[in-house]
Order: sequence, then structure tokens, then C-alpha cells
Amino acid sequence: MINTTFKLNPFARALAFGLTLSVPSIALAQDAESAPKDADVEKIEVTGSLGSLPGQDVESVFGFGKSILETPRSASTISQEQMERFNVSDIDELVAFAPGTFTQSFFGVAGSLDVRGTPGETYFRGVKRLDNPGNYPTPIGASSRIDIVRGPASPIYGPSKIGGYLNFNPKSARASSGQYLEKPEGAISYTTGSWDKSVLTAEVGGPAQVGDKTVGYYLYGEVENSDSYYENTQTDQTILQAAFNIDITDNLRVEFGGMYHDYDGNQVAGWNRLTQELIDDGTYITGTAQSLDTDGDGSISHEEYGAVNIAGNSFFYVPGAAFTDDEATALMALENVGTTTLSGSQVLVAPDDQLGNEAITFYFDTIYYADNWEIRNQFFYDSYDNINENAYGFSQFHDSWVIEDKIVFATEYENDSLLAQFQISPSIRYTDFLHGDDFTYEYFNRRDLTMASSALDRRLLSTRSGMNYDNYDEGNYLDLGIGAMTDLTWDWGLNLVLGVRYDTIDIETTSRQDLLLPGARIEGNEGTPVSAEDTVGGWSWNTSISYELPFGLIPYITAAEQATIVAGQGAEIGVGQLEDGAFDTSELFEFGIKGSLLDDTLYFALSSFEMERTDFSSQNTVTNNTTNNKGTEFELRWVVNENLVMSAGYTNIKVINLTALENGSQFGFLGAEDLTSLTDPSLVFGGNVIGLNLIGEGFANTDARKAGIPENVYTVTATYDFQNGYAANVSVVDVEEVASGFSASVMLPAYTLVNAGVSYQADDWSVNFTVKNLTDERYFRANFPDLFGSQVVLPELPRHWSAKFAYKF
Repeated sequence: MINTTFKLNPFARALAFGLTLSVPSIALAQDAESAPKDADVEKIEVTGSLGSLPGQDVESVFGFGKSILETPRSASTISQEQMERFNVSDIDELVAFAPGTFTQSFFGVAGSLDVRGTPGETYFRGVKRLDNPGNYPTPIGASSRIDIVRGPASPIYGPSKIGGYLNFNPKSARASSGQYLEKPEGAISYTTGSWDKSVLTAEVGGPAQVGDKTVGYYLYGEVENSDSYYENTQTDQTILQAAFNIDITDNLRVEFGGMYHDYDGNQVAGWNRLTQELIDDGTYITGTAQSLDTDGDGSISHEEYGAVNIAGNSFFYVPGAAFTDDEATALMALENVGTTTLSGSQVLVAPDDQLGNEAITFYFDTIYYADNWEIRNQFFYDSYDNINENAYGFSQFHDSWVIEDKIVFATEYENDSLLAQFQISPSIRYTDFLHGDDFTYEYFNRRDLTMASSALDRRLLSTRSGMNYDNYDEGNYLDLGIGAMTDLTWDWGLNLVLGVRYDTIDIETTSRQDLLLPGARIEGNEGTPVSAEDTVGGWSWNTSISYELPFGLIPYITAAEQATIVAGQGAEIGVGQLEDGAFDTSELFEFGIKGSLLDDTLYFALSSFEMERTDFSSQNTVTNNTTNNKGTEFELRWVVNENLVMSAGYTNIKVINLTALENGSQFGFLGAEDLTSLTDPSLVFGGNVIGLNLIGEGFANTDARKAGIPENVYTVTATYDFQNGYAANVSVVDVEEVASGFSASVMLPAYTLVNAGVSYQADDWSVNFTVKNLTDERYFRANFPDLFGSQVVLPELPRHWSAKFAYKF
């Protein structure tokens, strides 16, 4: 329904319902004897394992505290010890430790993982954060453990994407252990490295007294001021985390804390004017675009772009081969054309480009025990204030936040042969968004990367002029849900995990037509705001069955259907998106086998899966693609002895874009290799040819294969502890050739990436020295391949080093 007014803002309903959920928790109590005991939890711990074996409980999969070995799903966990030993600095490096996690470039920003070939989600202590495909880099250095779950989240956790998610366990979560220390303990570290890398961290945790109660606390801080291999690029960020735990009574505990993350950097579009020759040997076509800045103010306005034709005399050629020299207008041609060899550091970034993000996260959990029940109320808040500006013609902002309150009632029943665990969880989640973006005149190729950005390529951005946006949306959505799960384990080896959930979501959104570019407005609208509202809902369910064989093997089968909200990069749902469908369902079928052998020192997992979006019309290329994904994943972790720890992984995946397959084509920015009837690409690099890439026989992409995701990836890691303080490590990631863009006209070569390092650990100090890309491999990652992959690509980092010095007290 379209109207020009909102209903009453549902925030008050959200807050009231959240408080209502909290009331039962505050009213319940139990004897201390009924609380779960740590001694009842079986954990596998092997000396020297670096926490690599899957024996620890991982709540982030189903919520029952099952180990990764026992969980009938493909999942991996990466410990803090592993991340420190291998000096893992961003989420893109997790591919070495977790199969199925190869991530395309989102303009150089490591925001969220691609899991099984689709954009994933990020959770904080088991609660979903706002979408972050590329708003800011996820602060991996502030985590004590990272869980990567392939496939949708538990029905208890709410609507989620089908591909999978990363669960971030912050270092500040150690407050629970600090509560029982005799005195404070902490550490301070400094990391330096190539391109003036500079990162300082400090952390401290321990006990404190509040009245007659002992409080555990943990504080963590990180400050970075680093340059970059890429020109005009830097990183300045501050991360502050805090957590507190206190036992109010024998049967009541509270956990609360939060994180503040202030990031200042920029996106990196990479190389423009993409050709296969540029990939193969670095040969770049130089030349300047013709001036369009008629008023001489140093920028090209929307009006100045709109007054000329630099998109060609025809539109939506099918295929791009139909675009000839005659279709190119005179203003599209470059002047002073030549060639040169381009360095990987020469990228499409202007000095005043910026990506700024301030994120605030807060949680407050209350945990009660009553008879044989655990009642946990989780309150969660997450927000970001984001600005993203790029001189070549793209800008956006987000000012969005979410609150969630969830209460989980958990109990268990045990008889001679059966342990039955049950959970039921009502929840409420309220999201408020304000979002604007500006992309109509987005020209990657006008800038000659051998020259500085100038008035020839610099566009007047909407975030600076305050007008001519393509989208300007404000609104909210309220999700009321209830989920239930059970875990049934028989002592003769059979395990069943069953879950179901229903969500109903009220959505309200308004498009500020007065702030839009005239061509982006609803037809006939002269600037009046347009509002829409709708209520959507759907079911999610999960069924898993596994059987523990007597010789350490656990085969399993999982089937799931998952509902999710389809929102944009700033958590927004626009009027058009709401009308097309903002809620969809996806299906997963997975089977596999896991094993723990050699006295629980060797773990392996082999899985095969297929997942598919079932609502083709509900499509968002940034956060939630419409795809069919099939593949196989293998993971092995082996603590050979107290010295040597090894791992290996293999991913085989094929991702088909279902919407493109159904339509027979995919919209995209066409590159030089797509325009095969054009005699010279310099004739169009001053403009932009956009169109439809056809699919099928006779075209490079015969089956609507998603670009940027290699079909086969192999990984190996090893670390050796000499037992005298010294240790060494190496990781190898072997990646198959892959298409840069959906048309598959430019192929990115296969590569083998090797990282290696050495470290020394004394009683209270340590040093770690790491060389990444040890062999100086020349390699690339596709940059937003479905839309822009034929025009831009990201050259990855050459050989570089870092050294970390740490002191513990």
C-alpha cells in the first residue's frame, strides 16, 4: 500500500515488548545446586593444540553447547592462539583455516565473509549485527575466537541468510574468567610492518569488589594509524571493548559490556580500464578523458553529466559485441592515448575519498536458574554512522541502529538412555534506518591511473551537495518472532536436532523524492515523499540427524528452510524493494561425516551441500543474491604431537545466479573485453557502456556462473613449536582460475599464496615476525564481480612483513 504518512512509530512497542520479555527472568530463582557445573561438560584439550581441535563447546551453531565435532553442520572455529601464531589480521585470511569462506573484494574492505559463495552475516556473541558487506573492516584483532557456521543460523537466532555467518567472540568476553583471578592480568602489544603499519593494543582483566560481590572485568583497546600499499589510502581506527560479569546471587548472574569502533579509511576500487592484457602483463591504456566541467568549479555535476551523452548512441546492447565504433560518441574517446606498465599500487582512489564509520555495540544478559530451567534474557544494541565518498562517482551514507531482546527458556530431561534438551525463545528486534546513495553517473574509466584525480574525473557527490541522490530512504521494521528447538541424544549413538520458528515483520519506509535525481523519482512525482508499509512473515525450520559410530565417526544429514529479511547495505528497505518483496525463504540440504581419531588428536569433517533461494524476485546484489549453490567441503586438523599442529582444507563450489539464468541475461557495466566489435577501447573509456550479458551457448558464461568465486580452493597450514620458546608457521592457499566479471571475458589467473612466520615466547614477553605472500605472487581478486567485474579488479598485496611485540603482566 502506498501513502504519504507513517503509522505510529513502533519503537515504543518494541521497547515495551522487550521489557515484558525481561520480567520473567527477574522473577525466577533456583537453588545453587541446580545450576550447571563445569565438570559436567566434556572438553577435548590436547597440549600444544592452539585451541585448534573442536572439543570446546560452541553455542553459536544451535545454542545447545555442542562441540563442533558433535554438531550436525559444517562449521569451523578459529582460536585466538591460532590467529596470534599465524598473525591473522583480517577476515579475508580466514580462508586458510575454514573451507567455504573465499571472499570476493568489496572495494578492498574486509567487512563480512562470503560463505559458500554468498554474502554472509556477522554475529556478536550469538546475536546478529547490522549488515556490513563493506561499511568497515570487521575488527578481527579484538576477538578471542571466531566461529564460522556454513548454512543458516539456528531458528533460535532469528531470520538469517542461507549461506552462513561469522560469530565474533570479543576478547572482552574473558570477564567471566577474570572474576576468579587473584589479581589483575593483562598485556600490551605493538605491531609494525610494511607501509608504516602501526597498531598498539592494551588489555587487562581481573576481579573487583562491588559491595560484597566479586565482579569480573575485562578491558581491551586498540589504536591503529597505518599507511597502505595502495596510493591515497590509509587506516586510522580506534577500538574499545569492555565486559563485566557478576553473580548477584547463587542463581542469578549478569553479563554486560560493549564495543566502540571508530574507523577512518577509504574503499579501493583497484585497477580500471580492465583488459586481459592488463591482467596478464600489466599493460595499461593511458589517456585523458575530455573535460565536462563547463562551469569550471573543479567537479562534474549531475547536470553537467546529464547535458552530454557519454554512454553511447545505443543502450542495452545484447550482447556487448553489437557495440561498434559508430555507436561511440565523440565525447567518450580518450585523448593522448598510449600504453604503460601499471603498478599494483596505482589504484582508483582520490586523495579526498573517504570511508568513515562509527559503530557502537552494547549487550546486557541476565541468566537465571530455576529448578531444572535456565532462563537467559539477552538485550542487544548495534548501530553505525557511515559515510562513503569516491571521486569517480559513488557516495552513500547510513545512520542505522537495531535493538533486540530475546529470552531463551532452556531445560533438559534425562533417563537411562536419553538426554533431551529443549529451548523456547520469543524475541523482538527493531531496526531503524536512514540511508542515501548516489551512483547514476559512476564512471570508473575516466581517470588515468598514471595521473592524479582531477576535474576530468571528479564528480560532485550527493553527500556533499545534499541533492541528486538515487535513493534516500528512512524507516523501520519490527520483527516479532518465536522459536523452539530440541536436541535428543540416545546413549547408543543417535542424535536428533529439531527446530522451528515463525517471524512476523512490520515494515515502514519513506522515500524522500525531493532529494532524488529527477530521473530517479517515481514517474510523475515532483518531489513529494512517498511512503509504503507492509507486514510480512514466514516459517523457518531445521532437522538434523546424526549417529556416533563406535570407532569415532559421526555421519549426519541436515535439511533446513530459512526465512530472511532482504535489506540493503545500510540495513535499509526502500519503497521499491518493499513492493518487489523484502522477505524470502531459502532451502539447505547437507550431509557429511565427521571424525575424531588417534586419541582425539585428529579431527576431520567432510560435507556436501546444496542450497537455493526460492524467491527469485526478492533480489539484492549487495547483501543477498538469488543463487543455487552446490559444493563439497573438507577440513582436517591434526595435533601430530606437542610440537607439530597441521590443518588442511578443500572447497569445491559452483554458484549459479538464478535470476540471471531465468532471465537469460545479467545487467552489468561492460568492459573492453565485452565490446568485441569495438576496434579500440580508448574510444569509450571516457564514458561508460552498460548493458546485458547474455548467457548460454556461444557466450563465455554458458550457465549463469557467479563470477569471482573459484570452483576449487586448497589450503594447508602447519606450525611447529620447538619447546624452547621458538615456533614457526606456514600457511598455503591454492586458488583456481576464476572470471573477473559475470561475462567471463576477463579471467584472473590461478595462484598459490604462501605466508610464513617465526615467533619467540618468553615468560612475560613475545615477538612474532611474519612474511605474507612470501613468494611475491602476482594475483587478483574480483571486485564486485556481478556488476562491475568487467571494468575494475583489485590487484592484491605483494610480499610484505609485520612484527608484533607483546608484554604480559
